[in-house]
Amino acid sequence: MTENQFQTLVERALDSIPAPFSRALDEVAVVVEDDLSPAHRRESGLAPDDDLYGLFEGVPRTEWAADWAMVPSRITLFRFALEEDFPDPLELEHEVRVTVLHELGHYMGIDEDRLHDLGVD
Repeated sequence: MTENQFQTLVERALDSIPAPFSRALDEVAVVVEDDLSPAHRRESGLAPDDDLYGLFEGVPRTEWAADWAMVPSRITLFRFALEEDFPDPLELEHEVRVTVLHELGHYMGIDEDRLHDLGVD
């Protein structure tokens, strides 16, 4: 799959997010990188052969305080890991959406257990 085709899947995933959650996308950047950097891999505690589909970096909305300046938040999707684990285009499109929702959930302050309960893990 080309980078442009993958970007189209990401755009479809973002367009499918219902209000009021879609409004949170105005506050967070969503970017695509080919792979996880070695520094991020170390920070995440991942083994060299572990895959990560997405990563939220920043301060969850639930932790903002009135006297804090907002730190730019970012959701990164890792294209190579997603494409490798989901070679079927329909499965890939589904997993891109799940990954976007999962990382947006972290931005919204939702923890891993609750994301699992919601089916976005």
